[in-house]
This record gives sequence, structure tokens and C-alpha cells, in this order.
Amino acid sequence: MTRSLSAAISGIDASQAWLDNIGNNIANVDTVGYQSTDIQFADLLYQQQQSAGAPQVGVNGGTNPIEIGSGVRVASTGINFTQGTLSQTGVQTDLAIQGQGFLVVQQGGNTFYTRAGNLQLDAAGELVTPSGAIVQGWTPNAAGVINTSGPLTNLTIPQGQAANPTATKNINLGGNLPAWNGSGTAPSYTATVTAFDSLGGQIPITLTFTASTTPNTWSVVATAPNPAGGTDTLTPAGTTISFNGTTGQMTSTAPITLSGFTGYNNLPAGYTMNLDFPAAGTPQAVTQFSGTSTIQVTSQDGNASGTLDGFTISSNGEIVGNYSNGNTQPLGQIALAQFANDQGLAKVGNLLYQATLNSGAPQLGLAGSGGLGTLVGGAVETSNVNLGTQLTDLIVAQTAYQANTKVVSTTSTVLQSLVQMA
Repeated sequence: MTRSLSAAISGIDASQAWLDNIGNNIANVDTVGYQSTDIQFADLLYQQQQSAGAPQVGVNGGTNPIEIGSGVRVASTGINFTQGTLSQTGVQTDLAIQGQGFLVVQQGGNTFYTRAGNLQLDAAGELVTPSGAIVQGWTPNAAGVINTSGPLTNLTIPQGQAANPTATKNINLGGNLPAWNGSGTAPSYTATVTAFDSLGGQIPITLTFTASTTPNTWSVVATAPNPAGGTDTLTPAGTTISFNGTTGQMTSTAPITLSGFTGYNNLPAGYTMNLDFPAAGTPQAVTQFSGTSTIQVTSQDGNASGTLDGFTISSNGEIVGNYSNGNTQPLGQIALAQFANDQGLAKVGNLLYQATLNSGAPQLGLAGSGGLGTLVGGAVETSNVNLGTQLTDLIVAQTAYQANTKVVSTTSTVLQSLVQMA
């Protein structure tokens, strides 16, 4: 009879563990990034009271073994990594992983992994979890290049970071000059652009396009005010562009060199800029079609100094800074990790996981590559706890617990009856 008591007690312990697990799942039904856990049970050792007997043809039939079990135990706990619902938050530091993978974080000198993307910036500009674990990735070198083969480091987004000015080197043109056949009063059109010197000082440049007496040909004159007074002419005399009279496309799109900047102390001596034209026949090309003039500068690559006033995180985890001068530049690259056996990860609290001998080593990569999921900015993955399933399991676990206690009380009554017979 003691076997029934020990078996029932093991059943009570197992049911209690199941209730504990259900309680933990229900408690985390609203926890961002929480993955529910399940318990698996296994029976305990059996006492064999009779071994199996082989059949003796014509004499005795075979007999099956007689075995009495000794109860149940918790065999393992499994993590349910089913994708939780993605919820839009609008917070620029929030991240949800759509698909497989974990964010890599560091805390207290240890490396952990998490799917909870409710991140924030601390006072040092580090991207951290609510518990202070620092998100890991790769940062750009002095040339702005990110080496994703290098070691991981803390990702930092320093708000208010200064962006150095850049002197203009290339000015790009686009638009249309009205068709000109060389007769009548020669029309003239202008386009303006603000270029920059090496310290971010502005250089206003005016481009004047004047039709010549030669059909389909236009003179180009670039000028800039001289800080010391007067005006600098930046194009050599006789600088022209020409068009095919049939197609309206430029016959040559070689760049025009602008030089002769004087009085601009923040430009090196002999500094030049290129006036660039898109390839003929492309949608951005400068053309000579009938109609009005739309000639304009479409872009230039210089900029004034600026400060970081925002950032975005792309689906592949690249963090791009937006500066007050209109420029953008990479600030870092978020790393994701995956494992050969996700179920082998150990939960350590604060929505963090730790690699174990049975999870395998982390395989690092970029979001959206190598089987890793993509990142959704401004969103979080909600808990994947199915409340209906948990409440159903709660009833089953309660019934199992009560049934095991009934075995204990019944065995106790039987034992009392046995004692009373003595």
C-alpha cells in the first residue's frame, strides 16, 4: 500500500508543478515578448512482480509481465516559440522580430538573448532593455563602414551628436531647356544652388543657360559672389552644351568643371566642383524638348554641420541617423542570433535566455538573411500565451491534483482498516 501513497504523492508534486507553470503563464499573459512554457511528464520506475513467460506449444500459453508503477515525474519543460502577435507602438526604439531569431544583449559581463523588443535609450545613449541589458551589434568605423564580420559591441545612439560639414564636390542637373533652332531672340534661363565649403559655409552659385546662334547649342556660365567683393566666373569662356535636334537628348554628358573660387578661405587653393549631367535617355536626363524650361539643380553632395535629431531602424537592423542638415548616415547594425536547438535555451528571468550545452552555439547574422526573421520598427511582439488553453489546463491540473489526494485519503482509510483488524 505504500506504493500507492508514494505514487499519489509524486502525482501531487507533478500536478503542483503543472499548476505552477500554468500560473506563471497566466501571470505573463500581458508581458511583451514572453514565450509560454509547457510541462512534459514521464512515469517512474516499475517493480516487476512477474516476468513474461514464453509460450509452450501444446502445454502452456505465453504470459505477459506483471509490473506496478511507482508514480510520475516532471520530464522536461518546453518553450513555445510560436510567433506572438505584433503590436504597433509608434515608439522608434521598439523592435519586433518577425520570424526566427533573438536580439543579443550584454548585462553584467554576460551574454543573453531575448525576443522582447521594448527597448529604450539610457543616459549614455545606449540601446537597452527595460532591465538594463545593452543591445549588441556592429558600429561603423571612421569611414562610416560597418564590418558585420567583426566582434559585437554595445550599440549607442548619441542624441545631439554633431555631423561634420562636407565641401561640395558634385552638383547634379536635371530638367528641360525649351527647344531652340537658332532664330529669333536667344532665350536665357537660370538655376541656382547653394554649395558648401569645408567648414559648412554657404557658396551661392548661379547657373545661366543662354541659347546661342548655333541651333541646339547653349552656353553655360556659372558665377558666385566673391566674399571680398565682385563676382567670380567659375566656367571657362565658351563652355557649351549641345543637343540632338531630333531626339532632344544631350550629345555629350561629360561633366563641366567649376573652378576659380576666390575669397573662400575654407576651400583649398585650386578647389574644383563638377557640374554633372545624368546619362542621355534616362528619366533624369537634361533634355531640349518643346515647352517651358524646368532646368534645375537636383542635388549637390556638400552639407553644413548638423546634429543628430532622430534615427530609424530598417527591417535588416541597420540604424540610420537623421541629422538637422538633412544628411543621413549609418550609426550601427543590430545583430540577431539563432540556435540549432531553441528548446535548449535556459530562461533566466527579465525575458532573457542563456545558451546551454544543448542549445548549441549562437549563429549570428543580419535580420532577413540566413533564416533569420526581419525587424519591424515601432512595434513589439506580445505574449504568445493562449489564455483559453491555460484555463482549460488549469481545470485538468486541478482535477489531477484532487484525484491524487483522493488516492492518499483512500489508502489511509484502507491502512486504518488493516490496523483495526490486528
